Amino acid sequence: MLRWIFAVILSLWVLPVLAAPNDETMSGAFRCAAISDNKTWLECYYGAAQPVRAALGLPPAPQAQLQLVQSPPAGLVTRGDQALRNSILEGAFRCTGPDNQHQWLNCYYAAAQPMRTHFGLPPSPPLAASPPAQSFGLRPALPPANNDNFSARMSAYTFDRYGVFTVTLDNGQVWQQLAGDDTRAHWSKHAGRYVVRIEHGLLGAYNFRVRNEPGLYRVRRIN
Repeated sequence: MLRWIFAVILSLWVLPVLAAPNDETMSGAFRCAAISDNKTWLECYYGAAQPVRAALGLPPAPQAQLQLVQSPPAGLVTRGDQALRNSILEGAFRCTGPDNQHQWLNCYYAAAQPMRTHFGLPPSPPLAASPPAQSFGLRPALPPANNDNFSARMSAYTFDRYGVFTVTLDNGQVWQQLAGDDTRAHWSKHAGRYVVRIEHGLLGAYNFRVRNEPGLYRVRRIN
């Protein structure tokens, strides 16, 4: 642990000289340390990867994540939470391959898996080198490829026996409500009467709203 702490301090000291994207990313991740809430901390950790994303020509991280890195809210962090975060940062610090930033970024995202496991989230999928424009929502652990949000009209919707909905949009995309979301929809009109808006949520999920209808739902894209 002492060797790791020394290496962290050394990396921050040489950061202005190296100015490599992965060094900037690690510096940003360390700035997230003051955040007390683990979910907010994880969003900040993802936002800190922006320098590497920019170097790879990838779409920027969501603005909310970037703002957290710039101005992380301060709070009290429990010893258990700090130990969990330290293990993640140590794993990220061990990522190698600065000559292959794509490989390094995948390693950095994968290092956050202990926190994702803490929240019952699945492992994040590997980041494609060139995400296609049609991939909005298909990478639950990472920001969408093109836009922060979009609107479309429903073409069909169904409910399972637990009230969880699956919606097909007029652009062919299929979105499903997360099983852990306890907000239930009660739509009864023809699907074409509903216009939805989908935008970034927390931890790789997406927020789903229906125009002129109450309710905010957490969803994932399944097709």
